[in-house]
Amino acid sequence: MAVFINEEKQQFHLTNGQVSYIFHVMKNGHLGSLYYGKAVRDREDFSHFQDYGNPVPNSSHIYKEDPAFSLEAVKQEFPVYGKTDYREPAVSIKTIEGSHITDFKYKGYKVLEGKPELEGLPSTYVDEEAEATTLQIFLEDENLGAELTLNYTIFRDHAVITRSSSLRNNGSEKFFIERLMSTSIDFNHKDFIMHQLSGAWTRERHVIERRLEHGIQSVSSARGASSHQHNPFLALQNPSADEHQGEVYAFNFVYSGNFLAQAEVDHYEQTRVSMGIHPFRFEWKLEPEEAFQSPEAVLVFSDEGLNGMSQIFHQFYQRHLIPPYWREKTRPVLINNWEATYHDFDAETLEKIAASASELGVELFVLDDGWFGNRNDDTTSLGDWDENRGKLPDGLDGLAEKIRGTGLQFGLWFEPEMVSQDSRLFDEHPDWIIGKPGEHFSYGRNQLVLDFSRQEIVEYMYGKMAQIIRKAKLSYIKWDMNRSITEAYSRSLNAEDQGKFFHKYMLGVYSLYEKLTAEFPEVLFESCAGGGGRFDPGMFRYAPQAWASDNTDAVERLKIQYGTSYAYPLYSIGSHVSAVPNHQTLRETSLEMRGNTAYFGTFGYELNPLEMSEAEREKVKEQIIFYKEHRELIRDGVFRRLKSPFQGNETAWIVSAKDGSEALAGWYKVLAEPNPKKEQTLRFKGLDPSAEYVLDGSGVTYFGDELMNRGLNLSREFNGANGAQAERGGDFQSQVFYLKKIN
Repeated sequence: MAVFINEEKQQFHLTNGQVSYIFHVMKNGHLGSLYYGKAVRDREDFSHFQDYGNPVPNSSHIYKEDPAFSLEAVKQEFPVYGKTDYREPAVSIKTIEGSHITDFKYKGYKVLEGKPELEGLPSTYVDEEAEATTLQIFLEDENLGAELTLNYTIFRDHAVITRSSSLRNNGSEKFFIERLMSTSIDFNHKDFIMHQLSGAWTRERHVIERRLEHGIQSVSSARGASSHQHNPFLALQNPSADEHQGEVYAFNFVYSGNFLAQAEVDHYEQTRVSMGIHPFRFEWKLEPEEAFQSPEAVLVFSDEGLNGMSQIFHQFYQRHLIPPYWREKTRPVLINNWEATYHDFDAETLEKIAASASELGVELFVLDDGWFGNRNDDTTSLGDWDENRGKLPDGLDGLAEKIRGTGLQFGLWFEPEMVSQDSRLFDEHPDWIIGKPGEHFSYGRNQLVLDFSRQEIVEYMYGKMAQIIRKAKLSYIKWDMNRSITEAYSRSLNAEDQGKFFHKYMLGVYSLYEKLTAEFPEVLFESCAGGGGRFDPGMFRYAPQAWASDNTDAVERLKIQYGTSYAYPLYSIGSHVSAVPNHQTLRETSLEMRGNTAYFGTFGYELNPLEMSEAEREKVKEQIIFYKEHRELIRDGVFRRLKSPFQGNETAWIVSAKDGSEALAGWYKVLAEPNPKKEQTLRFKGLDPSAEYVLDGSGVTYFGDELMNRGLNLSREFNGANGAQAERGGDFQSQVFYLKKIN
């Protein structure tokens, strides 16, 4: 790992043997991009990586005597507006005179061992300085009196570079930041397939692919959260690449609020990728001596296809993003009472559910919405975080003690950012909600949004939550956020500062997470936002797992979990078995398929065990035993997608030990086919080709090379004539295969 710097040529080369990132100072003092991709050896001069001597027609140029030097036609590192480039810039500033023109020129650099934290923001981290090197580039706009710092960190063991930027006002007058991207990079062609993870509530993170074309292609959120609709993720795949081979560039944003991720293709078919806080409804006034720090973007390069991209993300986040306490900690099998009772429960019912679940092998009981205030439906009491004594006569601590008496840990649901209009908190503090006084407020799930841009409200909520954690000795918190933000206005901000609202809101959320997780590191936080509405790396810095979706239908989960695995490790994906008919789709699938799907995540249940038949209870016991036997493999293994639910009727994936000693594969077929193929096989990946494996449950052995090259025979499927021989059939088929290396 090294940062090579050619002082004479003013060139910078970050490389760790897996990836190279090279840029330099151009003749006008701005930064030019030279190369990003598979590692190349360092050399004295990389200036031939960009041609500055080829004039292009109908362009503007910086220098009268050099018509070839037009910023419109060159690859840049952090472009500005107003200096001959007409593409969207990485930074845009408005002065008090109304000018938007900036001219940031190279001033110097610094190399740091390790990686500095970003104040107030979640970011990736290192345990030891030797794990990463950070290059800081300092740029200055002398007329504006502003200093721009670009942070690049390269990691020793991963094909990852992280980037962020910060602005400091060293002048004598305020100015307004209208746009400050965390990363921007130019490629010299558009020959890419863009991947995005998009959807809606109950169908989050579906994989969408499209060829890049001229113009801007983007995903974004302006909802105040990273959103169900678009994930802060974007990947560019070489058209010749696939899941298992070829080049992929991917970008992920360590932020949970409004974001913009886009690829702009210009008239010379150059592609500019930028990612950062969404400029829409963002404006940050910067007074003299003040600074603003952008969130962090994670850049991944893979020459082993989309699976290679995912494995880099997974391993990187497990090592450098998830809280250290939970990196290698076994997560408990949990049961959540939500779909079992909704708001209609009492302590006796909960204790019976917990006792029954404990007999099945469950390890953690989570009490969901409805335990506080007069919360008997979703119209009231959010904000009144005191237990409902009518439902819980012995209080939360009394219930928790009884739950623990069954052998289970105890966890609790909160939605700390929200308030019901029908609540004591709203009566006492009607001025704590966001929105302009005297105007109409919109509702989402019958609730209003507390103004987390105000520190006194964050402190109040910290006091309430910390008190309950101590009192009930919580082991787990599910942190929900069930509506998007409208009427984005804070009473604590003056007119010039209203553009700060959305970002200050997120800083408030992070501040509460920081205080709670610092004081209670052993409490497992699971983030949730109406399901998967805030499934992003920013949350994972505090909450090591996230509820992937309110949709637990096994068929829909195939797409949700498949897409989620693009960037996020299995052990971050909340996945449960629920009752049928499914509460979101009314579909009925077998208990076996529901379990076979939920295994590939953080396993749990979302049902009432008191309503299960004895046969179902026995099946659940088997599922929990199976999961516990293999959860370390699921946590630490290498995940590969084998068949895509977006491209056919079958889905398959496999997680294998890093040394190839064992593997767990899942295969799923959604709809039955008439007269299907006579011989059906599934080809595996990630095995030791020379090793012999035994297939659990059959005793049959196979060699790794035959399983990867020829494939495993799937059981016989019903075809209309083989009723006596058929081993499976009908809709919603699934099988899980566990392989153990024996020689």
